Amino acid sequence: MKKTYVLTLMAVFVAIGTLGAQFLWFPAGFAKAYPVQHAVNVIAAITLGPGPAVVVAFMIGVLRNMLGLGTILAFPGAMVGAWLAGVLYRTFKKKIWAVIGESIGTGMIGSLLAVPVAKLFMASSAGALFFMPSFLISSISGAFLGWFVVLRVKTDPIVRLQES
Repeated sequence: MKKTYVLTLMAVFVAIGTLGAQFLWFPAGFAKAYPVQHAVNVIAAITLGPGPAVVVAFMIGVLRNMLGLGTILAFPGAMVGAWLAGVLYRTFKKKIWAVIGESIGTGMIGSLLAVPVAKLFMASSAGALFFMPSFLISSISGAFLGWFVVLRVKTDPIVRLQES
């Protein structure tokens, strides 16, 4: 029962993250900011933990790329951000740490990982700090959106999934 519930919740998060990218985005420097992806990362990290949150982020990236809603750069940022959000939440048991993990993981580490990915797959010669401003804007705004949702929604039965 628990495995089915977790997989179903993961599928719902993937659907929200994929559809949300189409409806909620804004220009952020040289890129587009997709805050729903980061909100889903925070919510998944808090409710499911780091492993499932990374899988959710990966699947959202796959679907967004298949649908033409994203680029290959969706992978390094989102996956690192989801993992760090889950690890920091699990370590400190405070929801704000998931926001910090998503912001640092995607905004800083992910933006630096995007440079070689862009060079290999997009023939880009962008420098090390080229992606950071737009990644930070997107990840911070989305992480706080996810934090707001988690604080407002009654999640007691779901949050306990990670703790059991």
